[in-house]
Amino acid sequence: MRRRDFIKVVAGSAVTFPLAPRAQQAERVRRIGMLLSFREDDAEGQARVALLRQGLSELGWTEGRNIHIDYRWAGGDAAQAEANAAELVSQNPDVIVANSTLLLAAVRNKTSTIPIVFVAVGDPIGQGFVSSFAHPGGNITGFTSFEFATGAKWLELIKEIAPGLGRIAFIFNPEAAPYADKIVQSIEPLAHSLGVRLMVTPTRDDREIDRALVAVSGEPNAGLIVSPDVFMYAHRGLIISLAARYRLPAIYAFRPYAADGGLLSYGHDVIEPWRRALTYVDKILKGASPADLPIEQPTKYELVINLKTAKALGLTIPPQLLDRANELIE
Repeated sequence: MRRRDFIKVVAGSAVTFPLAPRAQQAERVRRIGMLLSFREDDAEGQARVALLRQGLSELGWTEGRNIHIDYRWAGGDAAQAEANAAELVSQNPDVIVANSTLLLAAVRNKTSTIPIVFVAVGDPIGQGFVSSFAHPGGNITGFTSFEFATGAKWLELIKEIAPGLGRIAFIFNPEAAPYADKIVQSIEPLAHSLGVRLMVTPTRDDREIDRALVAVSGEPNAGLIVSPDVFMYAHRGLIISLAARYRLPAIYAFRPYAADGGLLSYGHDVIEPWRRALTYVDKILKGASPADLPIEQPTKYELVINLKTAKALGLTIPPQLLDRANELIE
């Protein structure tokens, strides 16, 4: 090769070669912490994880490419919630998703800087998590759950399906439902006007759940309202089976209870808030501040009745209640 041609080749290489490493630079990986109230082996929990992955992928976030997700499962246990929150905060993720009052309280106490998006938390202002719906302030935003006044609606519905009801037990977990007294305040006036005696029973483990249901089932024409807290949700299989064993008409807050054999449920769609929460995660990863993202409330409520369970309990569902139901499970 002549000297003049060699210089041209070298000069051309000098122009193009440095561009190759730039093209191969990896995309930045963001970290998301998922604090989940379910047990890891809960089919509903795994369904949420599948929803999260699909939703994030549709928004352009894929595990192994530009996001890494750390999942932690609390199963409605307060001590586990505290440990999970501490562990995730120590990893300094870009955003944390907290599912329930129990988990939000745990992580809120450990960071005031990492953005937090909550899902299914009742009365976040009254519980001191945010300053307002329109302008949450601080590092927390998210999507609310039920209103506490729904307690009266649960009693109204269970009384309609079991008109002879004379005693109702409200069971809850004190650590998972620090707001239980507000639900009770909603139930009490209606119970009094309907001539129904209300029994309020805190439960902290499987044994106490059993004792509570045995106590109320010893009374004639008794029924059950189950608190919409994550401890109850994690133990829903036990509660549903005990309600069937002791022949107690019971009402629950969320559809999975009725789908799993509970008599009826009334509450918001459990899936929609998760889908909407993913849009907030996306915005925060792209630079938005939680303080500027308004708190959103449920827009869809559903009444679900399990006809098979009603038949097993010897209950006849009033036609008007069947007409109002969003779903009837055969």
